[in-house]
Amino acid sequence: QLHLVESGGGSVQTGGSLRLSCAASGSLFSSYSMAWFRQAPGKEREGVAVIDGDSNPDYADSAKGRFTISRDNTKNALHLQMSSLKPEDTAMYYCAAGPFYSSYEAASDFNYWGQGTQVTVSS
Repeated sequence: QLHLVESGGGSVQTGGSLRLSCAASGSLFSSYSMAWFRQAPGKEREGVAVIDGDSNPDYADSAKGRFTISRDNTKNALHLQMSSLKPEDTAMYYCAAGPFYSSYEAASDFNYWGQGTQVTVSS
């Protein structure tokens, strides 16, 4: 099992940057795909990025070229570097852990979820 805790959210202006982190406690962190999802008020949850057990990243179109997902298996940590932020990036961001090869498009495959960290981008 994994326990996930996100940090790093905050308020920034359009064009700003934030680095989200997710600390995982538990065993076999490296055997999981790790992903970031987000949910804005009144909207459905959407996948942002995933990094699989082989550390291959994949991004939603909305994140490509602006966000970078990374993991440090020695520290049981997941990160999301976000740049060129837009107001439409405003949401609660969640990290999640799933099977070794998982897609950000399949939220139901992810077994473990954090409590979320709020990102607010003002224009």
